[in-house]
Amino acid sequence: MLRGYKSDGHFCEWFGRRGHAQPHTELVRERLGRLNPEELQQRARDSERELYNLGITFTVYSQSNVIDRILPFDVIPRLLSASDWATIESGARQRVRAINLFLHDIYHDARILKDGVVPRDLVLGNANYQPVMEGFDLPHGTYVHICGTDLIRDEKGKFLVLEDNGRTPSGVSYVVENRHLMLRAFPDLVEGLPIAPVSDYGWRLQNALAEVAPAGASDPHIVLLSPGVFNSAYFEHVFLAREMGVPLVEGRDLFVENDRVFMRTTRGPVRVDVIYRRIDDAFLDPETLNPKSLLGVPGLMRAYRRGYVTLANAVGTGVADDKAAYAYMPRIIRYYLDEDPILDNVETHVCREAEGLAYTLAHLEDLVVKPVGESGGYGITVGPLASKKQIAQCCATLKKDPSNYISQPMINLSVCPTLIGNAIEARRVDLRPFAVTGRDTWVLPGGLTRVALPKGSIVVNSSQGGGSKDTWVLQ
Repeated sequence: MLRGYKSDGHFCEWFGRRGHAQPHTELVRERLGRLNPEELQQRARDSERELYNLGITFTVYSQSNVIDRILPFDVIPRLLSASDWATIESGARQRVRAINLFLHDIYHDARILKDGVVPRDLVLGNANYQPVMEGFDLPHGTYVHICGTDLIRDEKGKFLVLEDNGRTPSGVSYVVENRHLMLRAFPDLVEGLPIAPVSDYGWRLQNALAEVAPAGASDPHIVLLSPGVFNSAYFEHVFLAREMGVPLVEGRDLFVENDRVFMRTTRGPVRVDVIYRRIDDAFLDPETLNPKSLLGVPGLMRAYRRGYVTLANAVGTGVADDKAAYAYMPRIIRYYLDEDPILDNVETHVCREAEGLAYTLAHLEDLVVKPVGESGGYGITVGPLASKKQIAQCCATLKKDPSNYISQPMINLSVCPTLIGNAIEARRVDLRPFAVTGRDTWVLPGGLTRVALPKGSIVVNSSQGGGSKDTWVLQ
């Protein structure tokens, strides 16, 4: 199956820089070699059918005619060595620690703004900054309880951070379900391998949320707050509530009385101590935030500010994870931790700064231009692949609203063997490890590997035609 495989000069997750097989992939390559193409294809088809039958789906809002679709799943796993994982794990922990210190600081003394390390207007003028959080102390100083850090690997095999997701990061359900699927469909590939487990994620998350419960809650009651069945990640909300063993609720299931939050049940009101919310800040409380919201709970922010309920992730965390703040993360890490970043950023030009804008406009055809507040691959202009008309449109947009954009060089993403039709071909991948923080931070071994399935594509987002792979950390 791998005889005709070519990485076309890219760094390959299985074969390194120059096509020399990575030692940690040897046993998996040997086992894969025993399968014939027809058998591999049949198992792949069975796996995708099982994903749909299990309801492991998501919604693309721009495709209203397809309510439920599966995230395409590739059966060739991504393999990470123990040393690679050690770098990723320590780098993710460092990053989460710095983000939490940054958020605590900007909502309290704002030392980093007074010292000029981060521009004041970048924080205070950020749409995600929430004045209601000023002076509010959180248990253990934890603002970002669940963080998804998007990583890519360049042509030299070095891991780089593409962005942080510290508001309501999604995708962890696919990590766990992909593993379950591989264990069922490919027991002959998995048997006896020292693969780090991922099935304890729900237990780890439940424990971390219990650690940040309000003082005095000896047996905290946790719920998962979802916008409802029409949300694109609703499957994940159901999955995580089941894995944690907690109720899945919507705003109408909760109410506030005497600044305490309660859940309506058939046996009467039940006190709620911790809410893992999958609803954006603006929709949480129509009294304090968006008065038109029908998804939130009136009075929730009062209960939160009084310390009677914990919200995970905290309100106002978006200041730290938009793409403009991302550019300052190396400085933020050095400022609070007095350490160099373990995981470097991709070189980033901030268009709100005159120098960054000038450089971007002069090199548009070589850069990837991104809006700072978007996700899912929307609004991006990939200069090397763009038409002259697209370049001209991007130039006009940048001049009109430079503060909304950053630019980066186009990184030659690493590739991984991927089953395409009846052959195994190279496709570009990224990685989203998930860090869970209560008192301390634990990182799920592996993470979500997204794969750009169209030939030549560099966009791995599911909304843009990407799929996923199981990620094996070989201990």
